[in-house]
Amino acid sequence: MPGWLKSVLGVDSLDEGAEFRLRHQTFVVRHGIPRSQAVLSAAQAQTGETFGFKWKKRDTFDSAASLARMRAWLVERYGDVAAAPWLSEHGDRPLLLDAGCGAGFSALELWGDAIPRLRYLGVDVSEAVDTARERFAERGLAAGFLQADISDLPLADASVDLIFSEGVLHHTRSTRDALTSLAGLLKPGGRFLFYVYRRKGPVREFTDDLIRDRLQSLTPDQAWRAIEPLTRLGISLGQLDADIDIPEPIDVLGIPAGRTTVQRLFYWHVAKAFYRPDLTFDEMNHINFDWYAPANAHRQSPEEVRSWCADAELAIEREVVEDAGITIVARKS
Repeated sequence: MPGWLKSVLGVDSLDEGAEFRLRHQTFVVRHGIPRSQAVLSAAQAQTGETFGFKWKKRDTFDSAASLARMRAWLVERYGDVAAAPWLSEHGDRPLLLDAGCGAGFSALELWGDAIPRLRYLGVDVSEAVDTARERFAERGLAAGFLQADISDLPLADASVDLIFSEGVLHHTRSTRDALTSLAGLLKPGGRFLFYVYRRKGPVREFTDDLIRDRLQSLTPDQAWRAIEPLTRLGISLGQLDADIDIPEPIDVLGIPAGRTTVQRLFYWHVAKAFYRPDLTFDEMNHINFDWYAPANAHRQSPEEVRSWCADAELAIEREVVEDAGITIVARKS
């Protein structure tokens, strides 16, 4: 555990078994990580259990192909942040809060070479923090970790230089509330980099809610298996390698005109059934499970996200809007 973490949290000891109070929460250090003892809502508890299960399955995301896919997609959306000119604006050893770090999958791929120059603090509501710490240690990278709800963190206002939250804010009770709470932790001039789900067309939204609701009564392992037939269908559609022309927009279903594959038409407008021939079955099932299993998985419009940023005094410097979601790099006023 890095020495700077005690000063960031404002505590005297982070020894194993240490217990302390921070901002109305009790924390206990177990296996080297301070863990909040706060009671979670049923939806947040289920979401935490789901992601703890998912990120422990390292063989479903830790291959060279899976890491390369994620790295390329992250850089495409955020830019090469490790080499970004603005990074020097945050001084020596800026504090980077990875809000919803999971297994450190996205942070390690995007921030990569810059991490030794940062004070990296990974926070997650689930036991995925243990997997993240393991993966950082394997790379010889010093990092701090905390198990807590990112909407209620025990950090001082205006104490954080950089916040990174890749695909996490929408897994809280409220995307807007999580964004607002985290933005309050940023120093003036600090930067917030995040990605949230975008609202889809009506058929896909209906199907997504239906599948997600049906998984809620299952254990994570049962939900994993329940998604497998959908993953097999995605593979079958992908292996068809068939194109289709949509002659004009079908506005009532939110389907644009143009040429696409049958698999992508189904993927974007019926149900998420991911396909990439360079990934294994379990890697594709991991991606589908990630979408459908959590109880909390809100979707939003670009207009909503822009409004929330303005209210939180975040000036958007970079915005990438895709069918899948909305990526933002914003600077705190």
